[in-house]
Parts: sequence; C-alpha cells; structure tokens
Amino acid sequence: MATSSSSYPQACLAVSGGPSFYEKLNAVWHERALQLFMLVVLGHWGEHLVQAVQIFVLHWPRPKANGILGLWYPWLIKSESLHYGYAVVMLIGLWTMRKGFTGKGRKWWTISLAIQFWHHIEHLLLISQATLHHNLGHRPVPMSVLQFFFPRVELHLFYNTIVFIPMVIGMYYHMFPPADEAQHSTCTCEWKPRLAKSAA
Repeated sequence: MATSSSSYPQACLAVSGGPSFYEKLNAVWHERALQLFMLVVLGHWGEHLVQAVQIFVLHWPRPKANGILGLWYPWLIKSESLHYGYAVVMLIGLWTMRKGFTGKGRKWWTISLAIQFWHHIEHLLLISQATLHHNLGHRPVPMSVLQFFFPRVELHLFYNTIVFIPMVIGMYYHMFPPADEAQHSTCTCEWKPRLAKSAA
C-alpha cells in the first residue's frame, strides 16, 4: 500500500521544526542542567578541599594526599587524563549553558568561562607532556606554565577557586536578577517570579 507523498514532507517539518537540544538546554532544561553541572563542580571542588586538608591540616606527605577518590584509587588521581577530562567537561558546561544567562549573570558566567579556558590550556599542556613523555624544562613531572612558580596543589586549588567564585556570582544574578533584568531569561531558574506566583 503506497503512502501519500504529501504527508511525508509535513512529518519531516514537524520533527525538524522544534527547538534543538542546545535551545532546550538553555531554556526548559536549563535549571536541571545547571543543578547537575553544579553537582559535578562541587564534587571536584570537594576533592581539592579534602586534599588541602590532608596536606595543611593533617600534614600528610604530598604524594599520599590524593583527596577522597585517591584513598581507594591513587592511580586515578595521578592520571592526567582524569584532570584533563574534568577541565574539558567544565569548559563544555560553561560554554553550552552560557546562552541561558542574561545581563549580570551572563557577565560573571563569561568571566568564569574565560578563566576555565586558560585552566584547560594548562591541563592540555600537562596531558601533552604525559602523552609524549617529554616534560617542560626537563622536569621529572609534567609542568604547566604557572607550575614553574607555584606548587601544583596550591595552583590548581587557586584555579578552581577563581573559576568557582564568578560562576556562583553568575548563578546568583541568574536566579535573583536586578529589577531591570527580571523575567528576561527563557528558563525557569529565576526565583522571583516563582515567589510571586506562590504568594498570589
């Protein structure tokens, strides 16, 4: 039984005419995507904080201070692939969800993205050395640019801090925008309209 040729183009238009994954990610899925992204960010942040406690409070030797995961999987924490993978996930998350932000929220989110881009370059440099087995300055371990001046643990704790702070400020302004920016976003992240609706 033959199908009518006129119905086929209409079906294609219906499928292709809807919003793309990227558009949904920055609209109806933005709030949930940000929540999941922040779980990943906070998990990684927690690893760095635990490692700092192990070194500066518990006075563990640096090779043994590997955070939480490193207690069970020390080889994983020493893998440049893991650190580079996280840097890429951060970069992709910050880039793909940026469109959902507006005004001051977008400005601070973009600052976080710019800092993470440099942090990613540092990790790209580290994984390149680990892969090629040729370290900068003939050092015994892979070196990032600023690692020539600062110890690795402190440096990456600092990087994660300066990426995290503008990200949180951006999310604050996204959730609680100034009056002149209120209700400009296309997602459900903004809290003021919710509070107004629940009070009505």
